[in-house]
Amino acid sequence: MGSLFSSNKIQCSHILIKEEVTAQKVLDELKAGADFGEKARAHSECPSKARGGDLGKFGRGQMVVEFERAAYALQVGQTSGLVKTKFGYHIIKRTG
Repeated sequence: MGSLFSSNKIQCSHILIKEEVTAQKVLDELKAGADFGEKARAHSECPSKARGGDLGKFGRGQMVVEFERAAYALQVGQTSGLVKTKFGYHIIKRTG
């Protein structure tokens, strides 16, 4: 049973920003080719910013529902649009 969860884990990085206007500006910069890690270090309000936004691997049930739903819908290498949670606005990049 334990292997069911380990095989279902994904890896993501994210940028968390409280204000929607700022989050949209950062998302637009990413779409124009900006480096995700650099933008995370410069703008994210999450402690993961020190690692370029890297959250490591996680399984279902470990993140808030809106974040999890968006993260699992992404393909590896794909970046989400703005994902609103109780923490603010996330930009999620699936890395593994």
